[in-house]
Amino acid sequence: MTAFAANSILCRAALGPNLIDPATFTTVRVTSAAVVLACVVLARRRHLPSGRYADWRLALMLFAYAVFFSFAYVSLSAGTGALILFGAVQLTMFARAFHEREHFPPLAWVGSALALGGLVWLVLPGLTAPDPLGAALMALSGVAWGLVSLLARGADHPVEANAANFALCVPLAMMVSLIFLADAHWTPLGLALAVASGGLASGGGYVLWYALLKYIPAARAAILQLSAPAIAALGGVVLLGEDLTPRLIVASAAMLGGVALVLAQKAKAQPPAE
Repeated sequence: MTAFAANSILCRAALGPNLIDPATFTTVRVTSAAVVLACVVLARRRHLPSGRYADWRLALMLFAYAVFFSFAYVSLSAGTGALILFGAVQLTMFARAFHEREHFPPLAWVGSALALGGLVWLVLPGLTAPDPLGAALMALSGVAWGLVSLLARGADHPVEANAANFALCVPLAMMVSLIFLADAHWTPLGLALAVASGGLASGGGYVLWYALLKYIPAARAAILQLSAPAIAALGGVVLLGEDLTPRLIVASAAMLGGVALVLAQKAKAQPPAE
């Protein structure tokens, strides 16, 4: 979770002070992740990622997540961006569950309403409200990541699939860099932060997460993800000197508490394993 939260901190650290433009950051990030994941697959399976594990739908959603994520962090703090991202991801997955007529106990509906209310409260206009465009872009990034999570469910070889899909994202990210070529700029530190975000926080984080999932029950793994926005917010305060506003604290409590309530109720509703 620290690795996933680090993506928000590294991205904001690079884009907040304008050390690199968001399009170049995205290209370097997805390329670094693709290289690291390809190296892991090569070391494990003695071959490069196979194209048969690639899914263009998933790759497009992964690309959308990465692009909107970078452009959003031009104007959002690390904690606010991570919270909006997390909220949009969870609400997307809840919406899919509702659409599939999955049974939700009454308290799960209360939790969903609480999480949605926290997200609405966070982005409502006011003196401490986040930038509207940045918030909208991060919400789109969260929806895209939620769809990535849904499309990737049950993958037989998740690391190899991620490696193949990140590889498909590279030419797409390069196209965005060409579109925004007039705004392109970078510094050595900006490039280093983009490489760290892609290679370590994304590529390395996915490898560790999938390795640990073998030993963590699904419900507990879902609960663990609640820590990522909190870690990002704390990192933003400690490392980037960002303000921990009352609005962010209240919205965090509502959103994370609401999601935790939904996940707890869903776990209770599941039949025990035989």
